[in-house]
Amino acid sequence: MPLDALAPLETPSVKNEVSPEEWEIRVELAALYRLAAKFDYTDLGGTHFSARVPGPYDHFLINPFGLLFEEICASNLVKLDVDGNILVDAGGHGVNAAGFTIHSAVHMARHDLVCVAHTHTVAGMAVSCLKDGVLPLTQHVLRFYSRLSYHDYEGPATNLDERERLVADLGQNNNMVLRNHGLMCGGRSVPETWRNLFALEKSCEAQLQAMALSNATGRPLKFVSQEVAQATSDKVERRSGKETVSRDWPTQLRRLDFEEPDYKL
Repeated sequence: MPLDALAPLETPSVKNEVSPEEWEIRVELAALYRLAAKFDYTDLGGTHFSARVPGPYDHFLINPFGLLFEEICASNLVKLDVDGNILVDAGGHGVNAAGFTIHSAVHMARHDLVCVAHTHTVAGMAVSCLKDGVLPLTQHVLRFYSRLSYHDYEGPATNLDERERLVADLGQNNNMVLRNHGLMCGGRSVPETWRNLFALEKSCEAQLQAMALSNATGRPLKFVSQEVAQATSDKVERRSGKETVSRDWPTQLRRLDFEEPDYKL
């Protein structure tokens, strides 16, 4: 491979071509991609995050096809509409067909969800294969108690008619397990989506370790009672929103500003 193939990609800035509101969401979504890479929530270029563009139209941003999460910046995010028409693609990379299907479905049906993140982590995929799915075992997972949806696997998500079934299964919840596939987390802001994604990924990791330990030692798992689980979930829901992650999100942005400031370009 020639050395210049490993050089950073150069994408023309679109900051002066979009509204200030769109630029802000571009920077936040690019940050989300970089954080996912740091926490190893990636699957080469096989997963995708999206964010609704502020305004009256169903336009959203998603990662360019064929780029690593470490390469995502505010300007190379692709803007398109729910019919698949590409509106802004400064790098000329296009988008992943399955990513379009999943994310356009949510953005068409759930205008309250600003951001959606879909992952194929080992822990998320493993738990998605369990018939009982995510179990009420840890404090992290209780925010999702009675508020987590499931969608059965239909093959690679390239058929647009799956969109109707996907949003029907999601219902009014913000987070979903795609069975035999992975996880999908949404939020009313990019920071809230990050908090949900972090919590659900950590919950799956903890569940797998707890199940392995139980199997190895013969000691049974201890589940949180329904009453406590529901009360905890209700408490988190009442406090949810961008303000609840105000202490977490800036710390992550400071990390990126120091280590990878090019996400803002």
